[in-house]
Amino acid sequence: MTAVNFVRELEQVTDFWSPRVVGQVNDQYVKVAKLKGEFTWHQHDAEDELFYVVRGSLEIQYEDHSVRLEEGDFHVVPRGVLHNPVAQDECWIALIETVTTRHTGDKVTSQTRSIAQQLGEV
Repeated sequence: MTAVNFVRELEQVTDFWSPRVVGQVNDQYVKVAKLKGEFTWHQHDAEDELFYVVRGSLEIQYEDHSVRLEEGDFHVVPRGVLHNPVAQDECWIALIETVTTRHTGDKVTSQTRSIAQQLGEV
């Protein structure tokens, strides 16, 4: 058993929008990612996802409103809800998602990363 430090893990991330699994709690992955710019509108039909901002700020856009997150804030995107993460400047986040959660939900884009890629197996 060891401790994991989000900042040290994020310092190793080199690509934006490319989450990396750093831990697992039961059937949930703990991931880190660096974000910058706009992602893609998508939804996860069967899973909620938690965004925690380690550094910077993040906007989660919904069809009828948005939620702004600053350092230390977290937000849960409910399953089945269309959303789009946007980071005007570089943002470091931790994510908690079930192991079945597809990175870009119901969409496949150039930003889509497989679970194998997120685990560092590819």
